[in-house]
Amino acid sequence: MTSTGWILAVVGAYLLLSLVVGWRAGRGTSASATGYVAGDRSMGALLMYFVTGATIFSAFAFLGAPGRAWSTGAGAFHILAFGTLGLVPFYWVGPAAARLGRERGYVTQAELVAGELAFRPLAPVMALVSLLAFVPYLALQMRGAGHVLEVLTEGRVGVEVGAAAVYGVVLVYVWRSGVMGVGWTNTLQGVFMMILAWSLGLYLPHALHGGVAPMFEAIDPEFLRLPGLKPDGSPWTWVGYGSTVLAMAVGFSFWPHLFQKAYAARSERVLRRTVVLYPTFQFFLLPILLIGFAAVGFDPPPAQADQVLPHMLLELELPAVVVGLFCAGALAASMSSGDAILHSAASILVRDGWIVGAGRTLSPEAERTAVRALLLPILVVAYLTATTFHADLVGLLAYAYGPVGQLAPPVVAALFWGRTTGPAALAGLVLGSAVTLGLPHLVALDVHPGVPGLAVNALVVVLGSLAFPRR
Repeated sequence: MTSTGWILAVVGAYLLLSLVVGWRAGRGTSASATGYVAGDRSMGALLMYFVTGATIFSAFAFLGAPGRAWSTGAGAFHILAFGTLGLVPFYWVGPAAARLGRERGYVTQAELVAGELAFRPLAPVMALVSLLAFVPYLALQMRGAGHVLEVLTEGRVGVEVGAAAVYGVVLVYVWRSGVMGVGWTNTLQGVFMMILAWSLGLYLPHALHGGVAPMFEAIDPEFLRLPGLKPDGSPWTWVGYGSTVLAMAVGFSFWPHLFQKAYAARSERVLRRTVVLYPTFQFFLLPILLIGFAAVGFDPPPAQADQVLPHMLLELELPAVVVGLFCAGALAASMSSGDAILHSAASILVRDGWIVGAGRTLSPEAERTAVRALLLPILVVAYLTATTFHADLVGLLAYAYGPVGQLAPPVVAALFWGRTTGPAALAGLVLGSAVTLGLPHLVALDVHPGVPGLAVNALVVVLGSLAFPRR
């Protein structure tokens, strides 16, 4: 068998294992929407740990982060910064949401906000904002999967074919098992990619430089000085660096697919324990960045920054089976977020757009059927985005955090400020999202557009609620 054949055989075996685990995970959950979307609220600490960690650290981490370290130096450290801060709000937000979910049957973020503020129009608007963030995020995962297979098969499997094959597997197990399929495959994928990340992160600096210390000694000190470079190679100012960290840290806990996992937790204690343990998952990023720094000065350089890892694996002429395992690890990183995003996007469209927003009624079984029916159309839209949008993977992620950060003010206000009104929350969300999406096209500012959008959003919610209180 050729080396490409061995690589594809290993990848195929891994995809088959993921499919089996995901397919079997749905056994024992009810046929209701609560079972399919929230796992009958039964996830324990192990599943919550890996769902939280593996759902967030995805293709952007395994592929985009090494590329960002190789191309921007210290600029890549913003990934550590926002990840360290991002889940802190969930220590309070998660248990509060879980408590209300059990009391009132909520299974989505927008459903909670619309219900607590007694203002139904909030649900479909929040669903739309969620989708504006979800599509590029899911496209990022698909692009990452396609990149890996294209590079490691030396172009024999293109980005389009690779992404379609990997996400065909994701579609099947998400359709079959819902959130429990996401949870158990995330556990498998999380363990797998953490082992491979540390193996690569220690091996590559040793193989190329003789160790981690000699590797950093060989790099120009200016390249390691904060705030580093932008992806285009120009210097990153502290305003740009800091605003990007802020925007992404705020949005972190309010990703709808992560927020929904609060409803799946067995108890509030499990949620708080997950937040406390979560920083240990951040150690996964350290070897990932070491991979990128090990590639500085590597000859020949990769064609694209996102291809640094698979490019080096091929050039070092490692055994095909070993390359296949590392390829499978990168696919695990992609799938561990892609499945959660796909499942959440379909759930949100049905629950927030149709049931809450339009005021329609569906039986639990019909709701589950409707969620399943939307999985393929959502995947097709993300696939088309993945094959036509050409930003780097971390750039795609940074863009997605702009819209998702706008969900923070209405969620926090609905949970913790009793004077919040529905119209004020809706106005803040719309105006904040408009600023975030429109500002880059109107003004050239060295600031992440999510930050001014967030400021406008929060100000409108507070002032609007005070000026026009509930009657």
